[in-house]
Amino acid sequence: MEHVTVESLGQLAELSALELGAQEAEDLAADIEKIISYIDQMSELDTEGVKPTYQVTDLYNVWRQDEIDLGTTSGQALLDLANDNVAQDQIKVPKVL
Repeated sequence: MEHVTVESLGQLAELSALELGAQEAEDLAADIEKIISYIDQMSELDTEGVKPTYQVTDLYNVWRQDEIDLGTTSGQALLDLANDNVAQDQIKVPKVL
């Protein structure tokens, strides 16, 4: 059974604003057809009694707990910088423009 045709690829290419040559469309259709055929083989597998797998690491909630942090005050930020990076209680940065 043919799932992908050159015509359907042409329609998709047009909708996607892609330019596909005739040979490219034929090659792509053949490649996609091979991929779909390979995937169709999986429907023939006996999966009776196999539990669905949603993830394989058995790790749950690996993130840290949220903690309230008041952050750094502007004064503390200025104290943490070297003196040559501070001017008039402001952080000096390189010119952008």
